[in-house]
Amino acid sequence: MRAYQEKKGIELSWHTYIITALSYMALGLFSSLIVGLIIQTAGEQIPEHVFIGGFLEDMGALAMSLLGPAIGVAVAYALKAPPLVMFSAVVSGAAGEELGGPAGAFIAVLISVECGKLVSKETRFDILLTPFVTIATGFVLASTIGPAIGSGLEAFGGVINWATEQEPFTMSILVSALMGLALTFPISSAAIAIMLGLDGLAAGAATVGCSAQMVGFAISSFRENRWGGLVSLGVGTSMLQVPNMVRNPWIVVPPTIAGMILAPIAVIGFQMASNAEGAGMGTSGFVGQIMTFTTMGFTMHVFILILVFHIVLPGILTYVIDRGLRKSGRIKDGDMSIKQG
Repeated sequence: MRAYQEKKGIELSWHTYIITALSYMALGLFSSLIVGLIIQTAGEQIPEHVFIGGFLEDMGALAMSLLGPAIGVAVAYALKAPPLVMFSAVVSGAAGEELGGPAGAFIAVLISVECGKLVSKETRFDILLTPFVTIATGFVLASTIGPAIGSGLEAFGGVINWATEQEPFTMSILVSALMGLALTFPISSAAIAIMLGLDGLAAGAATVGCSAQMVGFAISSFRENRWGGLVSLGVGTSMLQVPNMVRNPWIVVPPTIAGMILAPIAVIGFQMASNAEGAGMGTSGFVGQIMTFTTMGFTMHVFILILVFHIVLPGILTYVIDRGLRKSGRIKDGDMSIKQG
């Protein structure tokens, strides 16, 4: 059986299903839901009498409506599915998203793709059998366990949202730290935030924590990585530091502490909020900031809050903490060079 699985390209591992597949799911989310929301929001800011405003709103709405199929293709690609399985995964993703939300789509596609790979190219009826097995498995999973999984994750996210509103100091610190670390570790914080449905103050705390990771690493490693690293880490992804974190875990301490300090101030003092689409993105493509504007309004007040709590203060605090750890010898020059990774 193990030899057959290997022949079919099926690797039963935590890394494949949680790290790789979830990361590609995030790309599917970004290519449909997140970009669609950005386009729709841009259209809504344009005066009604301008034609392009309505055009952008319709375009964004269409992109958002194709979330399930986008997850299907993304996860199938991550699992190296053969063509017929990958194309059929579009249906599995659509069914899973409709019946169980993003989490339902992820589970339905994950299992249906692996089942489709098992039968792929094994009979002369491959063009019928492979799509049927993939679609049928995905639909059955979407119909049975999809709603339970989706509702369970949403309920858990609801508890986090509720707890953050009731006890914003402690919860904002926890949410900031956990989501920030998820952003930097090879786990998709964006997928987690959307599957949990983080919203309001909890999403605001998560955005601060994720932004602190990206801006913090960009600033603290500037000596090693210069301007290229500033852009790659600050606007791209802090995951570039993962190999360095394995070598020296101390390097993740400064941006994490910075986020934990700033999140309760932003949430309690200034009621900074966001939505699920921005909660796990940080400053990656400035999606976290765009979604904060979308949630709190496009005003100069919100712009200043974003500038201070997402960019300026995370950079300053991380730099100060990083200097202290360098003086103590826990972080050394070269420890954060992304060229090493």
